[in-house]
Amino acid sequence: MGKAKQVRKFGEVKRMINPKDMRLKKNQKQASDDKTALVAKQINHVDRESSTMFFKYNTALGPPYHIIIDTNFINFALQNRLELVQAMMDCLYAKCVPCVTDCVMAELEKMGPKYRMALKVARDPRFERLPCSHKGTYADDCIVQRIMQHRCYIVATCDRDLKRRIRKVPGVPIMFIVNHKLSIERLPDALSTGGQTHR
Repeated sequence: MGKAKQVRKFGEVKRMINPKDMRLKKNQKQASDDKTALVAKQINHVDRESSTMFFKYNTALGPPYHIIIDTNFINFALQNRLELVQAMMDCLYAKCVPCVTDCVMAELEKMGPKYRMALKVARDPRFERLPCSHKGTYADDCIVQRIMQHRCYIVATCDRDLKRRIRKVPGVPIMFIVNHKLSIERLPDALSTGGQTHR
């Protein structure tokens, strides 16, 4: 005669909770202790405010205005048949120094032969060339990083995302194209003697 199989009945097994289960009090206490230790380790970094700022008024802005130009601003200026330096002077009624970063030049070169006219405009000797020391050629990050370090620039762009990022930085005016003219946003009344301004 064969041996009868012993079947482990499901109901007979004593159920035990896993020692690592979060429902146990000691595990909950351990998790809360870990969390507080992690928060204590984190260093709160607060960016220093620029010394040129008087509340939201930027005292570093003044003629001659240094204007950082974005890639798409040059393209839109060509589409609207605007001569950049003259249009900037007509908008601000002061001497303007257009500045082009290495990243903007690299972006224009990458765009190929379709944008060779924009590249030719950017290589104008009246434009000041700003060297970049960072890796990569993404112009938006480069421009935002530069205006965070030095609040003495006006940014000329037609890019919505870049405008949104710049608006978070106090004291940096934005120049853009509207109705075949240049317009400026957030330039203090004391400095904007004329031209079309937007609040």
